[in-house]
Amino acid sequence: MMNLDEHTITEEALRRIEHTPSPRLKAIMTGLLYHLHAFAREVQLTEQEWLEGIQFLTRTGQISNSVRQEMILLSDTLGLSQLVVAQNHSRPQAATEQTVFGPFHVEGAPSLLTHGADIAVGASGDPLWVVANVVDSRGHAVVDALVDVWQADGDGFYDVQDEGWRIDESRLRAIFTTDGDGRFSFRSVMPTSYPIPMDGPVGQMMNATNRHPMRPAHIHFMIRKDGFDTLVTHVFADGDEYLDSDAVFGVRSSCIGTYVPHEEGAITPAGTVSERRFYTLDYTFVLHGLDER
Repeated sequence: MMNLDEHTITEEALRRIEHTPSPRLKAIMTGLLYHLHAFAREVQLTEQEWLEGIQFLTRTGQISNSVRQEMILLSDTLGLSQLVVAQNHSRPQAATEQTVFGPFHVEGAPSLLTHGADIAVGASGDPLWVVANVVDSRGHAVVDALVDVWQADGDGFYDVQDEGWRIDESRLRAIFTTDGDGRFSFRSVMPTSYPIPMDGPVGQMMNATNRHPMRPAHIHFMIRKDGFDTLVTHVFADGDEYLDSDAVFGVRSSCIGTYVPHEEGAITPAGTVSERRFYTLDYTFVLHGLDER
């Protein structure tokens, strides 16, 4: 069809995908085209603004690599990631809630089968001992669940943000397996609130819209076990000033943990007298069975 204008082009664009073989792809593309065109009309998008948007997305792709996913960060800061997560993981009230995956997870983290292992490997921050339980909706232990852990150090940086980072020198990330009681434990450092990376296109967007870049202190967990919906979540620090304004919209009240402070001279979970302030976290994760409604 020729001589299309701003009033007729949407109908023609939709007509051209009518014979898409995949019903699901057709549904997605139909919705995308319809709302994309409606957006352009609603804001009266100019050619210069359209070009700046294209350039922004191009820079977002160019800065991304195997350890920095600016596209995920963009999705996170727009609230899209948490929206998709929420509509795909509706769970009973008792189950631990799903949160955003974040851009700093990497495959191939060290597998540490020994509970109580030190994953900090000299990272900055006050010592933290974590003991956790993984149970099902009936409170029964989930044995041999795979638990992926990753977090930032006491200065708010992930190991992958170091230019010289290598997978065999990972710290503050590891994979554990729950024991016969559904438990796992490790030693780490107390997480702190930190800003998302602001040196790329997402940072430019945050500054342009006058938003703060801070995330409340947390540790990431991904727990996998056959028969259960894979849990991707955080355990946030109770009392953090950014719980109500997380830059990536990821906070759920059910995912806030109590990181208990202990002063110098207290006995650590390792049975030693601490020469500095340390923290402990005892937390229970409740998995949602795939056969549960």
